[in-house]
Amino acid sequence: MNALPSLPPFEAIVVAAGKGLRVGGDKPKQFRQWRGKPLVRHSVETLIALGANEVVVAIAQGTQAIAEEALAGLTGVTFVVGGKTRQQSVSNALKSLTNGLQSRVLIHDAARPDLPPAVIERLLSALEAEAVGAIPVLPIVDSVVFAKDDMMGSSPDRDTLRRVQTPQAFWFDDIMLAHRNWKGPPTAGDDAQVLAASGGSVALVQGDERLKKITFAEDFEDTMTGPQFRVGQGYDVHRLAEGEELWLCGIKLDHHKGLAGHSDADVALHAITDAVLGAIGAGDIGTHFPPSDPEWAGARSAQFLEHAVKLAANAGYTIGNVDLTLICEAPKIGPHRPAMRSQVAIITGLSEDAVSIKATTTERLGFTGREEGIAAQAIVGLVTAA
Repeated sequence: MNALPSLPPFEAIVVAAGKGLRVGGDKPKQFRQWRGKPLVRHSVETLIALGANEVVVAIAQGTQAIAEEALAGLTGVTFVVGGKTRQQSVSNALKSLTNGLQSRVLIHDAARPDLPPAVIERLLSALEAEAVGAIPVLPIVDSVVFAKDDMMGSSPDRDTLRRVQTPQAFWFDDIMLAHRNWKGPPTAGDDAQVLAASGGSVALVQGDERLKKITFAEDFEDTMTGPQFRVGQGYDVHRLAEGEELWLCGIKLDHHKGLAGHSDADVALHAITDAVLGAIGAGDIGTHFPPSDPEWAGARSAQFLEHAVKLAANAGYTIGNVDLTLICEAPKIGPHRPAMRSQVAIITGLSEDAVSIKATTTERLGFTGREEGIAAQAIVGLVTAA
């Protein structure tokens, strides 16, 4: 995978306030599943990964709950209720940006989920070259005609025509002023038109076919050619100490020492939790349950894993299997393995035959060999939810 480009600071707006009726169904298309997660989540994740200081998502009235569910676990995201038109939604989002003045802002449509970093790099570079705004475009390769009453009219010069995509990049002050001064029709096609109407010049940069807009029901059907898989790996270690309880895989074991930690220190469930979070790119257990937070003192680790499973479901995945290895000299894991498998299966919603729990020693080498602690390594497979 290519490294992400180093970009100048920017803010981002994702417009997700449309009804999305052309795809059918009872859910707006921006919140439907596409390649394993809600459509809107794809571009928001990319913008965050590329360093957006803030991502404002414009949503329709009454969709706050479904929007929050679609973007659960992402940081730096705020919501604003849009207007009756796209132009009004963008205007509302611009007003809500907290770091707007003198900054660069990308305005993107949620219906374009596949967002190549190279396009963003070209857009921001155009702003650095003193453009007021910049948009990605592609040439038109097919013949084009004007139509009237289903009959062919004259043919425009396609060499002068371009297909316009998003995201579109602007200096915040200029696009904010352009939206305030907008006197055109209620349905402005895009923000470049708003800027141009205010006298701003718009640079053209090379777009990308990957920025295809998801518009019709068949666009969702065509994206899935087979099962979509993700794999995550987790590793954790906790120290053995006198006077502590020993919890492994959600089961309390009778042992002369227990694992020390802020929660119940269930090293096995912690490793599985990190594997699930890693598979969906949602950080690690400390991100969601900081050890400095007194709320989680003595907490059962089962709730950590339940949280990770829920986040995976929000991203469009179910747990396919769990493969866990415990590394310790004592206690002996074999006698407890059936109960452990059963408990992990219950927490993850799996059948027991999809849960593997193994144990090994380090031949008396290292901290586990000296019985100073227990380590756990987990691999989790995720599959696209039906």
